[in-house]
Amino acid sequence: MLGAMTEISELDPEDKKIITLARSARARNGVAEGAAVRDETGRTYVAGTVALESLKLTALQTAVAMAVASGAKSLEAAAVVSEADAPAAGDLAAVRDLGGAGTPVLLAGPDGALKLAAAAE
Repeated sequence: MLGAMTEISELDPEDKKIITLARSARARNGVAEGAAVRDETGRTYVAGTVALESLKLTALQTAVAMAVASGAKSLEAAAVVSEADAPAAGDLAAVRDLGGAGTPVLLAGPDGALKLAAAAE
């Protein structure tokens, strides 16, 4: 479920960083979405959409999976760069599973402009 939209006039530098990383992954790989997550130690994990015949993952699901596979115990924040107007329910669920309810999920457009900030609930 999508948490309440939040107006943000100024992003934290670390949140700007994960949006920039997500935007770069999208552009570099020529995929529909780019995502980045920051774990409890400040490490970041960056991914793009996975669209194989036998495996389909959103960019944010892939970034969360990379964090888990690397030993992350929690998430501080997540960002996805997409044409979408809202994060997918599966994306919010993946962030909630690792980061807990209330973990910020930032959605930005391909230009990097923040569209909304939600909480994984």
